[in-house]
Amino acid sequence: MAALNLARLIAASADMIATHADELTALDQAIGDGDHGLNMKRGFEAVRSEAEVFSAKPLPDALQAIGTKLVMTVGGASGPLFGTLFMALGKEISAEPDRAGLTAAFGKAIEAVAARGKSQVGQKTMLDVLKPVHDALAQGKTAMEIADVADAAARATIPMKALRGRASFLGDRSIGHMDAGARSTALLVRAIVETIGESA
Repeated sequence: MAALNLARLIAASADMIATHADELTALDQAIGDGDHGLNMKRGFEAVRSEAEVFSAKPLPDALQAIGTKLVMTVGGASGPLFGTLFMALGKEISAEPDRAGLTAAFGKAIEAVAARGKSQVGQKTMLDVLKPVHDALAQGKTAMEIADVADAAARATIPMKALRGRASFLGDRSIGHMDAGARSTALLVRAIVETIGESA
């Protein structure tokens, strides 16, 4: 992982979000504000526009800077949550992490997201994807297996009742819809692990 190409990761993430922005908006229209796709696309395009600046920094500093940019540009509830994920990951990770170091840092970042959102696994949020992904990482699964775990975890939010965020106001009516934040998290996981897998 020492040869991590941050510029490629940023481009892959921004491309993935842009490609699926309409899908994310449709998911959010069903049980949220309907702006998740647009907000996420705006945030990751902002990150893409400064990819060279971020890539010139040591990995911990770059991740924290990306998190700050996401907080400033994504907006809504997602900005602080995705921003916290990247900022906390940057705070915990080393400049050239091995898999064990990444797994540990990712676990701490997930704890930070849970604290920021006052949420936990099972409440139909991005945490329902982040935790299974962390488990898969800890279990030594391959890049493609991790991406598949993320997709399955996002789908698993469909029968859940939302207990956090705007969707929670709908009560039982939130059941039967995939959580937009879980889906966007799964998309980012796939973009990142596929890019790392290609260069591994």
